[in-house]
Amino acid sequence: MAEFHGSFGLLQRTCALLVAACVIHLSVVIVFYMRSFDIVARIPLPQHEPTGARETSARNRSAPDTPEVDAERNQTLQYCPETPPRLEGPLHVDFSRPVKLDVLMTDARLSLGGHYRPSECVSRQKVALIIPFRDRELHLTYWLFYMHPILQRQQLDYGVYVIEQNGDETFNRAKLLNVGYVEALKDYHYDCFVFSDIDIIPIDDRNLYKCYDQPRHLSVAMDKFGFNLPYNHYFGGVSSLSKEQYLKINGFSNNYWGWGGEDDDIYNRLLLQGMSITRPDHNIGMCKMIRHVRDKLNQPNPQRFTQISYTRETMEKDGINSLSYSVVSWEKNRLYTKIIVDIGKPPHL
Repeated sequence: MAEFHGSFGLLQRTCALLVAACVIHLSVVIVFYMRSFDIVARIPLPQHEPTGARETSARNRSAPDTPEVDAERNQTLQYCPETPPRLEGPLHVDFSRPVKLDVLMTDARLSLGGHYRPSECVSRQKVALIIPFRDRELHLTYWLFYMHPILQRQQLDYGVYVIEQNGDETFNRAKLLNVGYVEALKDYHYDCFVFSDIDIIPIDDRNLYKCYDQPRHLSVAMDKFGFNLPYNHYFGGVSSLSKEQYLKINGFSNNYWGWGGEDDDIYNRLLLQGMSITRPDHNIGMCKMIRHVRDKLNQPNPQRFTQISYTRETMEKDGINSLSYSVVSWEKNRLYTKIIVDIGKPPHL
């Protein structure tokens, strides 16, 4: 009997050890399973990069390649191709001889106000070209002569807006750009804005005057600077911003009176909002500038370096949300819309 109890006790202990081993094994399996599940759950799903060109235009992300009905022409049109088919590449631009606008003035494809849209397809973007202006009639003639054919070959739905500063106060380029943005939207439902100095012409029509997923610097290699950038974060001359990008930086500063500083302030705003600058290839981005003496009312801004250093503090309150001006006149001809505005006076320093 004692031998039986001894054997039973041994069996009990063996069973207990076996149960304990099973419990430990099951616990290890459960813990391993849960950890594996957690790791899998935290692994991000792969993001498939789109194939094709590295840079995509802002409109291209949403524009389907499906027919669109043009009510005015009573026909169905496809969206224009990504690469316009009639581009010529390198161009001959010559400022040494006078040019005439007679042919352009009779171009039936241009509607009043310098507005054009391709007849053969639906443009993927509606582009407003904003030009700050004062006392540059000769430069404007050259700009219109060369740019209208380029923009038409690029198959853009575009309009040209010359924003002239009234009076004899110090010039304020950036504030005029803000005015151009506001006034152009009163005229048409634009989704892209190209801000261009009046004296810069691209010498390659593959440099597309449209908007991209990131802000675009278009005048990257000007003859004035030996066809190079004067410095890496230069954003002056000609640039493009989508409506979304423009509003994200609160437009441009209204407080840069005189020459210099506003383009660096714009660059700072873009970086502070997490955006980056894109540029065309160096050869495609070449431009020519009309040589001229500095305007009497556009002397260097002595406060520009101090102002640039405070972009972070000023951009939320200085921009499109603080813009004030009054329209003196609004006139349209075949080649452009001219808006003369009173933008006030610089503060006394």
